[in-house]
Amino acid sequence: MAGTTNTQETTVSYRINAVSHIFPEAGVQALSNINLELEKGSITSLIGPSGCGKSTLLNMLAGLLIPSSGTVTLGGSQFTEPPDEVGIMFQKATLLPWWTTVENILLPIALRDGSKAARASRGKAIELLDTVGLKGFHNSYPHELSGGMAQRAAICRMLITEPEVLLLDEPFGALDELTRERMDIELQRIALSRSATVVLVTHSIPESVFLSDQVFAMSARPGRIEEVIEIDLPRPRTMQTLSEPKFAQYVGRVREALNRGHDNDDR
Repeated sequence: MAGTTNTQETTVSYRINAVSHIFPEAGVQALSNINLELEKGSITSLIGPSGCGKSTLLNMLAGLLIPSSGTVTLGGSQFTEPPDEVGIMFQKATLLPWWTTVENILLPIALRDGSKAARASRGKAIELLDTVGLKGFHNSYPHELSGGMAQRAAICRMLITEPEVLLLDEPFGALDELTRERMDIELQRIALSRSATVVLVTHSIPESVFLSDQVFAMSARPGRIEEVIEIDLPRPRTMQTLSEPKFAQYVGRVREALNRGHDNDDR
């Protein structure tokens, strides 16, 4: 693992212990005493009001930010830079417009291992694109892709290095509702097929319930874990899941937890 302080091999899982974070330049405390554990192969959502520190926490899991206090470990090891096991996807696909789709997918390998290694992985990239329904678009440029297609290409770019952990920061927030639901199903399929550990930042309560094994409802800034809601719905989840009474009950529980976090912040 790149940047780890401990080489002991353990089961890949995150442990966040007493993490708080202050942005001193802005005088803002983003997070306060976060404690949580994410087991290997689980899908977790972080949900809360804007500015509650969801993305700050995700950046810590990605190794892009060191907490002001507390510890974050992956597989039992602390890290000071992005671990090799982790793939990241942000809200915008951010594909390079002058490169083809397949070239964009190979970018992480080109940056890490060089252009020769990227060329050697072209077949793997094409296979990934075929898997997510982009067969025939390998040599298309980003402006020739729809928003949903570009997001699927971004998923492939995240997966090309075969990460064990997938971190996603509102990846489908800019998509229309039907496309977003289809992308959620695709993300679930990919995660289950790889037994990947997934952490998703979202503002959508239904999306958090649909995708997750557990939902961490956060309070307003400084962000705290208001409640952990365990989601006991069978997998794979489908469009039919959205109309089940139990799904609606979980949506209600998450909403209540978020409302409590808002009320507690106003005390």
